Amino acid sequence: MIAFTPLLALVAALWCAVPRSDRAAPWVTFVASVLTFGFSLIPLTALRAGGTIVFVRNWVSLDSLAAFFLALIALVYLTASLFSWGYLKGEPGERIRLYYANFNFFAFSMLCIPLLSEIGVVWIFVELTTLLSVLLVSYALSVEALEAAWKYMVLTLLGATIAVLGVLLLFWALHVTGSTDFTWTGLREASARMPHALLGVAFALLLVGYGAKIGLVPLHTWLPDAHSQAPSPVCAMLSGIETSVVLYVLLRLRDVFAGDAALHVGSWFLVAGLLSVGTAAFLIVQTHDYKRLFAFSTIEHMGIVIAAAGIFTPAADVAVIWQLLAHAVTKSFCFYAAGAALMATETREIARVRGLLGTSRAAAAALLLGALAIGGAPPFAVFLSELAILQSGILAHLYLAIALLAVFIVLAFFGLLRHVTNMVGGEPEAGRIRLPAPCLWALALGAIPVVVLGVWMPSGLGAVLQSAARVLGT
Repeated sequence: MIAFTPLLALVAALWCAVPRSDRAAPWVTFVASVLTFGFSLIPLTALRAGGTIVFVRNWVSLDSLAAFFLALIALVYLTASLFSWGYLKGEPGERIRLYYANFNFFAFSMLCIPLLSEIGVVWIFVELTTLLSVLLVSYALSVEALEAAWKYMVLTLLGATIAVLGVLLLFWALHVTGSTDFTWTGLREASARMPHALLGVAFALLLVGYGAKIGLVPLHTWLPDAHSQAPSPVCAMLSGIETSVVLYVLLRLRDVFAGDAALHVGSWFLVAGLLSVGTAAFLIVQTHDYKRLFAFSTIEHMGIVIAAAGIFTPAADVAVIWQLLAHAVTKSFCFYAAGAALMATETREIARVRGLLGTSRAAAAALLLGALAIGGAPPFAVFLSELAILQSGILAHLYLAIALLAVFIVLAFFGLLRHVTNMVGGEPEAGRIRLPAPCLWALALGAIPVVVLGVWMPSGLGAVLQSAARVLGT
């Protein structure tokens, strides 16, 4: 039954695609997301001690790292479907129906990726996430939204073209060894026998190609545009989990390339990560749009994860998994907060939002909480994961890299707080408004892991993170 978990989103998408299904679409999507999340939790317990569940040999399987990502996708899918319910209130029925059909198709494409173990098929579904989400980015049908969707599609599909060349070279390198097992495990086992030249070029192509989809600098330009124009629950999916899912693919290939010490994979990861974090920190300081503000924060956090993955120690790998969890729950919450602020003020311009606390206490509290949490303030989960990354880097004697990373993180934190505190404080420019009930429920539900995981780590969850990290560092 676990292997069919993505089919719940597919069934919901097909249901919502039927004419005159607009009234049932929010219910169907929410029920599908709840069931998906429930089913995704089953393998977490079964795989907590390690091992792999094989559904179709060499094609569909699940280990603890894949199970972790499956549950993470399902969680964001659940909260985003709930927030969408209130966010789209008042929209024409036909537009609601098409939104939910596309929304569920997008969720389906992401849910399939952790279950797949054949690298070529993984690439296909990574690119499906773009094709199935581009209509969501352009949902507003404004000139700006259409331009953002076009930019998103062109840049990420260009990255896909580069990535598929890397996949083909990786297959060639595997073929040279005499193996035909084009899976995560097969590649790792054969990596030591692969030709250096083929492996090196494949690594460069995959880092650049998937880096475009992840939003690594200098291939990041689509990300702030898409996030400023897409509906906020879509931004939560794009930023909270889609970028992390593509990063999951790159992380699983890390040890395949690391088998060739001459490639200096760790150094390249550190350079790519620091470049992204540093650039994003300065962009956060100067931005004028609060949805772009959180988009730049995503670039920062993807850079932090890549840099941490370049440390190559067991402690750093645990911190990588912890950072991915903290980012997913916190960044999705940030975009729900941004959506609430947009509903309350009807503008994305930071300079035009003053006295949000007097306009909507829920939106103001959520926005301030989100900014503090994603910026890395204690006692939130991101603070702990970033602290663990910095500590693991120091223990690995990477003093310069860790010093730069710390400076960039602090700069981004103060940039975020400066913008958000200016928005929350001051005299309100509009009367008090009340957010739709589903949006309030989504904010409350999304805030729970943001707050709780900073002060309490359930022992079961800790075991899951450690098991997933062991797979990453095998």
